[in-house]
Amino acid sequence: MLQIQVLRENPEWVKNKLLFRNFEQIELVDKILEDDRTRKDVQLKIENIQTEINLKSGHIGKFMKIGRNKDAEAEKAEVANLKEDLTVLKALIKVIENDIHSNLVLLPNLPDVMVPSGNSAEENEVVKYSSILTKCKILNESAKPHWDLIKEYNLVNFELGSKITGRGFPVYINKGAKLQRALTQYFLDFNTEAGYIEYIPPFMVNEESAFATGQLPDKEGQMYHATEDNLFLIPTAEVPVTNIYRDTILKESDLPIKMTAHSPCFRREAGSFGKDVRGLNRVHQFEKIEIVQIAHPATSEDVLFEMVDHVSLLLNSLELPYRILRLCGGDMGFTSSITYDFEVWSAAQEKWLEVSSVSNFKTFQTNRLKCRFKDSEGKNHLAHSLNGSALALPRIFAAIIENNQTPEGILIPTVLQKYFGKNIITK
Repeated sequence: MLQIQVLRENPEWVKNKLLFRNFEQIELVDKILEDDRTRKDVQLKIENIQTEINLKSGHIGKFMKIGRNKDAEAEKAEVANLKEDLTVLKALIKVIENDIHSNLVLLPNLPDVMVPSGNSAEENEVVKYSSILTKCKILNESAKPHWDLIKEYNLVNFELGSKITGRGFPVYINKGAKLQRALTQYFLDFNTEAGYIEYIPPFMVNEESAFATGQLPDKEGQMYHATEDNLFLIPTAEVPVTNIYRDTILKESDLPIKMTAHSPCFRREAGSFGKDVRGLNRVHQFEKIEIVQIAHPATSEDVLFEMVDHVSLLLNSLELPYRILRLCGGDMGFTSSITYDFEVWSAAQEKWLEVSSVSNFKTFQTNRLKCRFKDSEGKNHLAHSLNGSALALPRIFAAIIENNQTPEGILIPTVLQKYFGKNIITK
């Protein structure tokens, strides 16, 4: 959530930043500031009335002491009227503050200066291609997409998932389950060796947690909601892990804090038709390993590039061709100030598959979280929060089996072989 002070200091700059993001409700900025001025006026009236009440209360005591009972009663009557006015104004200021908050949470984060202009994914800026891309073998015409391979090798069963739950809920079987487990363990080991502390968080969160990381009210329709208990199934481990530091004041020396977690992820928005959503390309339930950092504002940009490098090394180790995109203003997520997407090349599908997003949210999440740190002078400041996928499993799984298919079987990347136990998946 944006700090209202930012809007007060430079409203036109804020509007231009929001337009850069292709945000259309620019009038909300003026509405918030108008309500803010009204709130200040009402607050001033409250303070003046309280001062007058205190003054008249003092008069009542003095009048009573010298026997001027009529004057005392008159003052009491005026105090009673003033208190009624005070009650009305206090109720009014609560309404105004609620309106300000309701509109403020509708504003997305402001884009970083490095974010390119544009309104759609086609205008994202490619900043890097992996060196392995040029060496990537060209599969022959008989190469199969992963949805055929998983049937042929009995790795994943979508029909069984549909029977148990519904469309978009895959069941991993035998060597498919083992490959999934190998990827999970390898990713966690890779992250913890880089200094990330591992967590196993709850896979459901309350409304306060979903709001704090920006899922509410922006993505309410995309989350599975257990209505009776008002709990939400997590769309990513980012939500519970980041909320570990909700309502927390940290020491400056604690920063940065590095966390990683493996979790199932649940998303209702997965599509149902077409090549782009076929097989593991988009599902309602999948697994992902997340990395999260709480950082000092002065170093969060360096932390962002450190996280980008971390994901790059991870993909290099899997020998997968990939590219990195810097998202344009109109394609970024609601909470992000700047985002780098990683896409791996699927040789069989001949398309790029997104497997990670690394984002710096700056103070947008921490303002909602009330996650602060105390500096050397004892002053409190909002920390910065960052997160990334390291990595999302379904499309990595798909890319590995598609890019490593041979007539003999599916080759397992070298770094995974000790986790998987073999160097090839055969029929």
